[in-house]
Amino acid sequence: MASVDTVSKDQYDALKHENVDLRRQLDWLRRQVFGQKSEKRFIDAGAEQAVLGEGFLAIPEVTPPHKKSRVEAHEREHKPKVPTGDESALFFDDKVPVEVISVPNPEMEGLSADQYEVIGEKVSHRLAQRPGSYVILKYVRQVIKRHDTQAISTPAAPAGVIEGSRADVSFLAGMLIDKFRYHMPLYRQHQRLSGAGVKVSRAWLTLMAQSAISLLEPIFYAQMASIRANRVKLMDEPRSRPAWPPRAR
Repeated sequence: MASVDTVSKDQYDALKHENVDLRRQLDWLRRQVFGQKSEKRFIDAGAEQAVLGEGFLAIPEVTPPHKKSRVEAHEREHKPKVPTGDESALFFDDKVPVEVISVPNPEMEGLSADQYEVIGEKVSHRLAQRPGSYVILKYVRQVIKRHDTQAISTPAAPAGVIEGSRADVSFLAGMLIDKFRYHMPLYRQHQRLSGAGVKVSRAWLTLMAQSAISLLEPIFYAQMASIRANRVKLMDEPRSRPAWPPRAR
């Protein structure tokens, strides 16, 4: 009988570990060549620190389970609906103009007033927009001639904040608010005016802005004088001291 070489337990364990390492290397190579490439690597956090690059071969045979979290049961409270069915207070206030449009009921056609009775109404609101939020104020002044004295008279035109200007005070205030509060430059306001059908020049807007700002200078100086006259002055402390001007030594 031919003799069979016996393998010791240590040699068997060494061959088994080598086989596992070769299988892991083969799996990693298949993933790089045929599989989907990903930057995610599964590294055993409990293992000891290995040399650089050795962790790329440590591919676990079983995918680690996903983390689970328990969510407490809760009840959602529903707000009661407005019983009147009028949602006007939900998205606008009394500063917004409201145009009332009556919708005819086709069931009323051909009926006289004594054949039906209005028992209520349902109201719905929709947000609409006009081509422009500008309006032209047309002042009409009548010229009269008296028969007894033959004198001709006409009332004077309403005085504006800027003498001889076509801009109303409401337009000047809105232009400065759009520029300094809503950060809309004058050239964009000029485009909006042109789109609304108002034909003015870009230089005219600049001149009106400078003239309106000059009208506010007395208010600024009055507020500054009032602040200086107070015994206690409140101010925000800067976060860091500016580099200029340098501190006097």
